[in-house]
Amino acid sequence: MSKVMMGVTMSLDGFIAGPNDSPEHPLGEGGERLFEWYSSGDTEYTFPASDMVFKISAASADMLRKVFSSLGAIVTGRRTFDITDGWDGRHPLDLPVFVVTHTVPHDWIEAHPDAPFTFVTEGVESAVRQAQAVAGDKNVAVGAASLVQQCLAAGLLDEVHVDLVPVLLGGGVRLFDKLGPRTIELEKAEVIDAPDVTHLTYRVVKPG
Repeated sequence: MSKVMMGVTMSLDGFIAGPNDSPEHPLGEGGERLFEWYSSGDTEYTFPASDMVFKISAASADMLRKVFSSLGAIVTGRRTFDITDGWDGRHPLDLPVFVVTHTVPHDWIEAHPDAPFTFVTEGVESAVRQAQAVAGDKNVAVGAASLVQQCLAAGLLDEVHVDLVPVLLGGGVRLFDKLGPRTIELEKAEVIDAPDVTHLTYRVVKPG
């Protein structure tokens, strides 16, 4: 059965980007430290829609291949879309992307007529449903901190994956914020201890 999942790289104190992230500095101040594990190994890995070759550990490479091959669509937020300029019309994973937004960027669409991007103005639940329809038997990945928070609060998320980096950023974009007073239970599914990063996967325990 397909799942709705999230996967991000996070500091030990809970940040997925440093302070003052922007299109000029997508990872914020000091945020590059979160992704040093992409160049600290001896195993080559290339994203499907990228010509950049990363050097990561064998354990991390196996994990990325497994997770990315399971995906059929991506849901992201307008802020992430703007910061990346829509990845110039092609996401690094080469998958259909559903962008949750208040307004549709018609000029961008005209400039990227073949981009597999859908702009959803009806909210994250609609975006997830549309992504699931396109993904079929494959999983849907939800990116962007605000959308992860909304999906957790709405009970839409099935799996939480965190690439935990042993660093304290001290500020920036916090992943698990604004979840409200309700307790959300997680069940450990997998732990991969790789050099410079620990890959943690949890199942979200659904109430009732």
